[in-house]
Parts: sequence; structure tokens; C-alpha cells
Amino acid sequence: MNKKQLAVGFIGTGIMGKSMVLHLLKANYELFVYNRSKEKAIELINNGATWCDTPKEVAEKADVIITMVGYPYDVEEVYFGSNGLIAHARKGATLIDMTTSTPTLAKSIYDAAKENDLYSLDAPVSGGDIGAKNGTLTIMVGGDKAIFEKVSPILSCFGQNIIYQGSAGAGQHTKMCNQIAIATNMIGVAEALVYAKKAGLDPENVLKSISAGAAGSFSLSNLAPKMLVNDYSPGFFIKHFIKDMGIALEEAEKMNLHLPGLSLAKKLYDQLAEKGEENSGTQALIKYWE
Repeated sequence: MNKKQLAVGFIGTGIMGKSMVLHLLKANYELFVYNRSKEKAIELINNGATWCDTPKEVAEKADVIITMVGYPYDVEEVYFGSNGLIAHARKGATLIDMTTSTPTLAKSIYDAAKENDLYSLDAPVSGGDIGAKNGTLTIMVGGDKAIFEKVSPILSCFGQNIIYQGSAGAGQHTKMCNQIAIATNMIGVAEALVYAKKAGLDPENVLKSISAGAAGSFSLSNLAPKMLVNDYSPGFFIKHFIKDMGIALEEAEKMNLHLPGLSLAKKLYDQLAEKGEENSGTQALIKYWE
């Protein structure tokens, strides 16, 4: 892919999207951006991205369009709305949804794209705001393998562990596996710190020991330290994690699969959201024990 000739569109320049666009700009791609709140794109515009007033305008100008929005209903609007990508993207364009959404919606986008001479991939990510800033995101991709290989240079701008998982929807299913693993791990991280404090230990020293051992995880290394200093700023919003867990539980139900650990985690996070913590980072789970 010739960066000089390739125009990339990016819809959704929030906590994750902003950093991802900055990496694309550093790689010298021509960038067209849209976000519901323009102020969240100001830094990107100042760094060379071109602002678009609607998803339609992005669709009319870009060869590859990446979406990173909040909820499945946002994805539906961006792709199937009157100003959406399916109706207005240029023939032969590639649409990459990196939102954590439903496998069913990913398949619907794939089918609609195919009918309109477009290509699509579902490519949700893991790694949070830290991974986005460092360009080290894990990217799980579903769709046609040939299209995945074609756009891999773009994905590699902000991801390191980029793996093709299979046909349309496979990326989203893999992200559900990721969220299931994180959900119960977060409970363990919070309980470990609560236990350490109750036992009269120095929690920071405890972390030095257990984060380097068999208990090590991203959450233990990156979010537990935030718990210790009462930093609940969102690298990943609780409200979005609740959305993801809900999707995973719905998909599990379709497969007649009972996931008690995930159900418990969602219950705890639901209780925090009811107390006004929906816009806190997922590390705020430790407040359940306070």
C-alpha cells in the first residue's frame, strides 16, 4: 500500500481512537476524521488530519475507513444510517470496525458490504488506552483473509499482536473471550489488594512479588497500581465493560453455555454503575469492597 496515495478515514476519536489516529499520522497516511464531538478531534486536526462533518463525508473521501465508537447501536448508525458508510463508501473501499460489538452485527456489516462492492473486517482490540498510546494493541480480526493481509500495514501502526481469527464475526467472538478472561481476573486483582491491606502488608511490595509471578496479568501490572492511589480515571469505561460483558453473556446463552464467573463480574460492575461509577475506569471495581 502506498501511503501517499491511500486515504484513511477514522470515525470515533475518543480515548482509544485519538491515539490510534496519531500513530497513523506519524506513519504519513492521509487522514479524514469524524467524531460526534469535534473538540475531541482538535489535536488531530492540528497534527494534519482533515475534519469531516459526517460519516458520509469520510466515506466519500477514504479508501479504508476505521470505526471505533461506543456501542453496537452506534456501529449500526455509522454503517447503516442515512449518512452511513454502506450507502456512501466508494466502491472497493475497506471498512474496518474496531469497536467491541456483536458477532451478529459484524456478519450483517460483512454481508451488506459485499452486496455494495465493499470489503469489511471486524477487528476489535485489547490493551486499553495504554496500548493505544504505545501502539501495542492486540487486534483480533474476522473477515476475508486476503483483505486482512492487504490492510495489515495500517493495523500495524497501532498494534503488535495482530492475529487473523477467521470469517466475519470471528474477531468479535475472540474479543468476547478476552473480556471473559479480564472480567474474573479483575475480581481477583481487587480481592488480592483488599486481602493484602487487611493482612497489614505493604500493597506495593505485594504487587512487586505477585505481578512477576504466575499471577501476573495486564490488570495486575497496570491497573492495580492505580487502585492503590485511588486513580479511577478511565482507560476503559465501566459502562463499556458492562456492555461487553452483556454481549458475551448473550452469545453464551445462544450456545447454551453458562458462565458463572462472568455473570458475577457483571453483577458487581452493575452495582458500581448504579452508584454512579459508570464513567470510571474498570479499576474502580475495588470500590465494591470499600
